[in-house]
Amino acid sequence: MADFSAGDLGWDIGALLGSLVIAYAVCWLLGRHRPKDSVWFGRALVDGVLFPLLALALTYIARIVLDDFHRVPLLRIATPILLSLAGIRLLARVLTVVFPASGLARAAERLFSWVAWLAAVLWILGLLPAVKAEMQGIQFAFGKSTINLLDVVQGVLSLGVVLVVALWISATVERKLLRQNIHDLSLRKVASNIMRAVLLLVGFLFALSAVGVDLTALSVLGGAIGVGLGFGLQKLASNYVSGFVILFERSLRIGDTVRVDGFEGVVADIKTRYTLIRAGNGRESIVPNEKLITERIENLSLDDPRLLVTVDIGIGYDSDVDVAQALLLEAALAEATVLKEPAPVCRMQRFGPDALEFQLSFWVGEPAAQGKARSDVSLGILQRLRAAGIDIPYPQRVVRVEGPVVMRGQGQPGPQGQLGSQAPAGE
Repeated sequence: MADFSAGDLGWDIGALLGSLVIAYAVCWLLGRHRPKDSVWFGRALVDGVLFPLLALALTYIARIVLDDFHRVPLLRIATPILLSLAGIRLLARVLTVVFPASGLARAAERLFSWVAWLAAVLWILGLLPAVKAEMQGIQFAFGKSTINLLDVVQGVLSLGVVLVVALWISATVERKLLRQNIHDLSLRKVASNIMRAVLLLVGFLFALSAVGVDLTALSVLGGAIGVGLGFGLQKLASNYVSGFVILFERSLRIGDTVRVDGFEGVVADIKTRYTLIRAGNGRESIVPNEKLITERIENLSLDDPRLLVTVDIGIGYDSDVDVAQALLLEAALAEATVLKEPAPVCRMQRFGPDALEFQLSFWVGEPAAQGKARSDVSLGILQRLRAAGIDIPYPQRVVRVEGPVVMRGQGQPGPQGQLGSQAPAGE
């Protein structure tokens, strides 16, 4: 407060404004062709990581240079503020890129923001050393070990920073390398999941080691987890292993049309524990990965995406068969979704009780087009047969009644099997 009341803030204000302007100019020059999900530049150049980092570095350099000649209280206050802002921007941008629609990620971002701004205020007021000393005096005993509150807070912050950096590296590698070199969506997904899991594991172990946790104690925990997976979690472990097997073998790929237990749909996503299948009517089925490994699954897109579609039709016995066959083939060839090679085929199936039964078979390019193709071809057949005067007969049934039938109020019964009565005279 004494430095502020001296009134010699011209150098402070000029150095701070110059640092902010230079940082913005560098961000503008480097970020003119930035991607939309850039962690460095953000959406508006100043909400990324690069701007507060550049401003922090320039402000700190100006503070060191001017500290020998002038009082720099404004630069001393700007340093913790810019440092907190850089940490908040790093966490916010990385979580937005890695978890774009996660409410838990937004809650973690807000919590870290409050902690960062609180630390900056304590730093500016000169209370941070006293608070750290008080936290260090609060100790907890775990068996023979003693740990204080300051170590816990520093460990959590270190772990969070390491995990965020690991997520950032995995997202960058996935965007820059995997999307350019691996075009198969399923293979790119498994490579991304494995790389992210390895980086998070390494970052977690590094953070624990930095805090002072003895990593050899984790061997006991690893053995306990192994026993638990062997007995209580074998189904869950089997689903996870099956998910990686599916992604590696590529027996099922995202976008394939499959049929599982009579449920037919498109593979929308392959998770580590289950596979999501979406039908054409919008319904979704969650299938455990173990089921896709141990049971028979029909993959309609594995080798040949073409699908054979059949339409059954009956015509009257007095119809011209050759003309009817030509009209059926014409209706199939008129539709754009029907393949010309192999050509449609029309065959007579049998002499039905009510009509001559024909079956029209044709191929479509993908399973998703079978419903529309069958509907369009059926409508075309109906229009052409009606225009040609070819009858599509209704089902006919003959009812025979045996035994005498007495009509109420009509006198004596007629001959056996007849429903009759005496007609009035003159009729």
